[in-house]
Amino acid sequence: MSKQLLDDLSWRGLLYQQTDEEGMAALLEKEKVALYCGVDPTADSMHIGHIVPLLTLRRFQMHGHQPILLVGGATGTIGDPSGRSEERQLQTMEQVDQNVAAIAEQMKRIFDFDTDNGAKMVNNKDWISSMTIIDFLRDYGKLVNINYLLAKDSILSRLDSGLSFTEFAYTLIQGIDFNHLYNHHNCRVQIGGSDQWGNITTGLEMIRKTHDEEAKAFGITIPLVTKADGTKFGKTAGGAVWLDASKTSPYEFFQFWINTADADVIKYLKIFTFIERTEIEQLEKAVEEQPHLREAQKRLAKEMTELIHGVDAHEQAVRISQALFSGNLKELSVAEMKDAFKDVPSAEVTKEEKNIVDLLIEAGVSPSKRQAREDVSNGAISLNGEKVTDVAYMVSGSDRLDDQFLIVRRGKKNYKMIHFLQ
Repeated sequence: MSKQLLDDLSWRGLLYQQTDEEGMAALLEKEKVALYCGVDPTADSMHIGHIVPLLTLRRFQMHGHQPILLVGGATGTIGDPSGRSEERQLQTMEQVDQNVAAIAEQMKRIFDFDTDNGAKMVNNKDWISSMTIIDFLRDYGKLVNINYLLAKDSILSRLDSGLSFTEFAYTLIQGIDFNHLYNHHNCRVQIGGSDQWGNITTGLEMIRKTHDEEAKAFGITIPLVTKADGTKFGKTAGGAVWLDASKTSPYEFFQFWINTADADVIKYLKIFTFIERTEIEQLEKAVEEQPHLREAQKRLAKEMTELIHGVDAHEQAVRISQALFSGNLKELSVAEMKDAFKDVPSAEVTKEEKNIVDLLIEAGVSPSKRQAREDVSNGAISLNGEKVTDVAYMVSGSDRLDDQFLIVRRGKKNYKMIHFLQ
């Protein structure tokens, strides 16, 4: 079973570094293993970049092993220097606690908590917060040589630009975490992104130095996900793609995946979904032979939207997309319209009743009165999905959605959201 799992991870491109490849394979073959992955609560939501190690951990759970999910209520108050060029802004303890609770809820969507190998949720604040500075220095500070720490990329890369002692000590605290989980939960493996290699090996060093017996613990890292053109994955014009629906709506989330380039979609299906290899290979063939159908993108968007937001959210996103494609906006609710058009060009006008031609000019939809009259007469103008062909039509309160906005379409694809001022 372990060989099947590791072969699958390798095929999906999810294995970057391993501390002892043969030793871990033998361990996974012999027993059910507890593995952990940590997330620091630096915000009140994870984004899609966070979930690659978590989804990899979920694959281990699907093969009978037990995931331990660590939300860093302690480490999150400090900030990991790994992969960063400057120090994080420190958050209040209250904000970190709120972030911990929000991220814990998001993790519950990904993992199974109710089976024999159900996931465990832990918070390193539970064992770090009671530790005195003397405990920290005597019990752990003496275990790790300064030269050892200075050789780590996460520390070495920051020496010229500046690194506080707080961040310098971060890797020790993460090492304490691995050691604690090894002692109290028999956790044998830590999984992390490629930037976590230094922190993982610090944990292994602490486990080795605090146990008389030959400690058997292992580390795995996952490659950084990039686009085929070399640009950063997981960013849009609006910023990060969050798991929190209030930060990135389910429709926006769906759109991110459906717009994946042909060059990236098979790679993302391997990394982010639990679809079997044979089906992914069929979808790869479809990309090559019928790319215009975008079957692979549709499947990727479905799998990810249902995983994070549920089946209903995916169905709603598909409905919005179909309505936008057909131009039949009448099928959408007011909330769906607001969501679908939040990023289109917009204009502000006053609320008094206006002639349709005057509105088109004031909102910048048509460039001149003559063109506006032609647009209306030719059937090129729709308000909230309804065609308007009468140049004498008066736009009034009945056209406003939520008494706040209306959607104007000119031609097939030119949309504008008009906001009405009080």
